Amino acid sequence: MLWTVISLVVSALAIGVAAYFYKWVQNLPVAEGNISQIGQLIRNGAFTFLKREYRILAVFVSIVSILILLVFPSPIWQGNAIDNILAAIAYIIGSIFSGYAGYVGISIATIANVRSASAAKKGLAPSYMAGFRGGAVMGMAVVSAALAGAALLHLIIPEKAELVMAFSFGASSLALFAKAGGGIFTKTADIAADLIGKVELGIPEDDPRNPAVIADNVGDNVGDVAGMGADLFDSQVASLAAALVIAAPLGQIEVIFCFGALGLLASIIGVLSARVGENGDPGKALNGGTYLTCGIFVVLTLIASLVSQFNMRIWGATVLGMLVGVIIGVTSEFFTGDDKKPVAKVAEACKSGPAFTILSGFSYGLVSIMPSIIGIGIAALGAYKLLEPLGGSYPMFGISMAAIGMLSIVGMIISNDAYGPIVDNARGLAEMGNLGDDVLEITDKLDSAGNTAKAITKGFAIGAAGLTVIALLGAFQEIVFSVTQKTIEFNLMDPLVFFGTLVGAAIPAVFSAMLMLGVNRNSQKMVDEIHRQFNTIEGLKEGKPGVMPEYEKCIDIATVGAIKELIPAGLTAIIITLIVGFVGGVQAMGGFLAGNIVTGLFLALLMSNAGGLWDNAKKFIEAGNFGGKGSDAHKAAVIGDTVGDPFKDTAGPSINTQITVVSLVASITAAVFAMVSLFS
Repeated sequence: MLWTVISLVVSALAIGVAAYFYKWVQNLPVAEGNISQIGQLIRNGAFTFLKREYRILAVFVSIVSILILLVFPSPIWQGNAIDNILAAIAYIIGSIFSGYAGYVGISIATIANVRSASAAKKGLAPSYMAGFRGGAVMGMAVVSAALAGAALLHLIIPEKAELVMAFSFGASSLALFAKAGGGIFTKTADIAADLIGKVELGIPEDDPRNPAVIADNVGDNVGDVAGMGADLFDSQVASLAAALVIAAPLGQIEVIFCFGALGLLASIIGVLSARVGENGDPGKALNGGTYLTCGIFVVLTLIASLVSQFNMRIWGATVLGMLVGVIIGVTSEFFTGDDKKPVAKVAEACKSGPAFTILSGFSYGLVSIMPSIIGIGIAALGAYKLLEPLGGSYPMFGISMAAIGMLSIVGMIISNDAYGPIVDNARGLAEMGNLGDDVLEITDKLDSAGNTAKAITKGFAIGAAGLTVIALLGAFQEIVFSVTQKTIEFNLMDPLVFFGTLVGAAIPAVFSAMLMLGVNRNSQKMVDEIHRQFNTIEGLKEGKPGVMPEYEKCIDIATVGAIKELIPAGLTAIIITLIVGFVGGVQAMGGFLAGNIVTGLFLALLMSNAGGLWDNAKKFIEAGNFGGKGSDAHKAAVIGDTVGDPFKDTAGPSINTQITVVSLVASITAAVFAMVSLFS
């Protein structure tokens, strides 16, 4: 239990660092003018959306907790009522912690954006620190909550490792809806603002005359901060849950908490060490912090493994997972970095029109899948083979530890990820607050680094989700074995397995389509509202003094539309999972999970990388290349970015949560499917 207790101590230390950074950012000065009022509009809009979303999700959590009470870890009518009650409580706690991740992110991001914009008047370094430390508040808070939650559950009920699955399902189910809802909100506003502002009227990106501009900035927070925070919280908890279920029969639980605690400690050291020079490169500073944290983690876990006499093969599998995570991140950076060849090539294609923008960006997105998929495969195969000589369930445990390794530095990853939307907001605030061209130049530089950092962190998140769900597949096998005392194998020649594989492979595509169609419908409504305001509010288009758009109308359209659209997509994935289980039993469910994993990873990587590439191709042109702002190439690039927005910020990052959710649904209902199904 020593490392479990140490996990709680390190989590408490991380919360202390988060509190220190929160106060540090909050105490930074705010620039004179209307920037404070604009920042308050963004903050109010973000919290309004979050409160309305959480009210809806509270109903969902209540219903699901009752279902868990009835069926997990085994049907309640079999006489294990206490375990079922504990599982329902664990599920509710996981949901609350996931909601907390989003709340903390919104709270600090809507303070840090104003401070980062204001600090840019003093130079690049102060503005960078405000943005990064704002993101680090979320990084520390989210990871400490995940680790502490799992550790407390283990201390309270040490012999019930499978109950962490219920905790994980609470985190995952809420994250699925938070990410989907936030993604629909942010892209609804972003697409509408860009199409009318940049393409139709040729006005700047964050021009205060645009009625959708505040909704766009609100969206950065509810989608890229709250949504991604809940997403990575879910990935962290799911990796811990899968590892704990597989490790319990092997007596290896302490190594999980050891590596989890040391990963968080490495992230604490990394965020405290973050710096950038006044003439430095913020992108290199973000990546440098990631590499430093990785190095610290390797050294700390090596020492701990030797001192605690853990099997060094377990350490090797964990480090392999972390290294592959770095490779996936570097691959994402190559395909999305604004100083790399693919972005320049797509930007050049924009000169020939939007069709060539889409074709080139989509093609590079397809190519970008291969290195990451191979990396995930190497990590899984390598970790499996490393622990294979130990026999039993150790090979699958190796894969789960590779996932732990890939997420070992998630505190730093979330810090980098949350930095992106904070400095993006800062750029908008600088323009709307008329802070001057020098400030805009600095915030543009920070924003560009944030876009690349987001692509890298999404690569980490998707890769980690891939390894985690493979580990969850192993956990599913363990749970089925505990119920049936039979080891199940998933042979594609078995028609039940093949049936499940085909259905599972289709889910990510349908799920993505539902989310993007939601963005499409809501964006059209907002475009109509923007046209109405420009046509009916006298002097708005001309920018007459004292004439302001009705920002709240666009915020309301995005809020209502996102909440309306987020439930059907998530429920579709969950309901079809249950149908497959009831039709084909655990055999079909195994195939379903395998198909879902493969196509889910494929689509998530494609959408994330293609979207990031189109975004930075647009920024590459806006920097003065191929005609610069207002040129035909720029208009084509804006259209490419408009297609890429729901790719990279709505559907893509939601898919990895979707595959985690259906994997957990399968594990939680495995006992029912083992007893009741149509064809098995």
